[in-house]
Amino acid sequence: MRILIVENFRNTSLGQVGVALAEARAHQAWTRPWSGDPLPQQSDGFDGMVVLGGEQSAIDDDIHPYLPDLARLMKRFGDDDKAVLGICLGSQLLARAHGATNLVGQAREFGWHRVALTESGRADPVFAAVDDEFPIFQWHSDTFTLPEGALHLARNATTANQCFRIGRASYGMQFHFEADRSVVADWNRDFEATIERMNPGWLANFRQHAEKRRGPCRRGRTGDCPRMGDTGDGALRSRQQKAPAGHAGEAVHHPGTRMADIRKRRPAVTRSRCRKRRVPRHAARRPGVNR
Repeated sequence: MRILIVENFRNTSLGQVGVALAEARAHQAWTRPWSGDPLPQQSDGFDGMVVLGGEQSAIDDDIHPYLPDLARLMKRFGDDDKAVLGICLGSQLLARAHGATNLVGQAREFGWHRVALTESGRADPVFAAVDDEFPIFQWHSDTFTLPEGALHLARNATTANQCFRIGRASYGMQFHFEADRSVVADWNRDFEATIERMNPGWLANFRQHAEKRRGPCRRGRTGDCPRMGDTGDGALRSRQQKAPAGHAGEAVHHPGTRMADIRKRRPAVTRSRCRKRRVPRHAARRPGVNR
């Protein structure tokens, strides 16, 4: 299985997405269009794609002119019956690709917040292992309307469209499905000033925030649900994957297989993210709102 990974900002960690791809023995083919790497024109040669978060909005075409092409590519993968996972900015681009409206600055969330499954979400195979309501990490200011024909899978009071699926296996997840506590700790270190500006005092109380967000798993165990990723300090954290340092299109092999959600028989998924990162000078227009 070969999965296209689209990075929208430098040094973006896959977190639990990397764990899932490793378990599925997937080859990762990375491209970094924000730094000038080309995007494929078609889905040929790939079994699915993951589009990661970034500081830009989904309609920042003037400073990131590749965004319309990326949205079209995401739709092409779905039309070709190949799995698509859009994380935070990626979910906003997937909504754009299917004709929805991007709403800039209208849904600000940071930290762990509770998300509730809809009736469609409770019936979705990807979310079958989790409770009807669960805590998960958020970092965004933008949102979107639901694309026509999409299944609405999750919501909360701040952001109505937390997750949707369109077609067989194109998922848009506004929340950070991939972020375990070690990933969040990295963000705390790398973006201390940005976090303090957004949510004063949050960093000082990080341990309390991290403990409060623990909740029951539908499988009956208390704490983190393995299907939703280990958001505690468990074994999955030690296997967290980082973006390979190779060139665009380089295939990287990882061992293991267990979570086959990206395979053709089940839609792709893992945890999402959109934290803020420092924007390259040529792209610095406003403080990051999606990461």
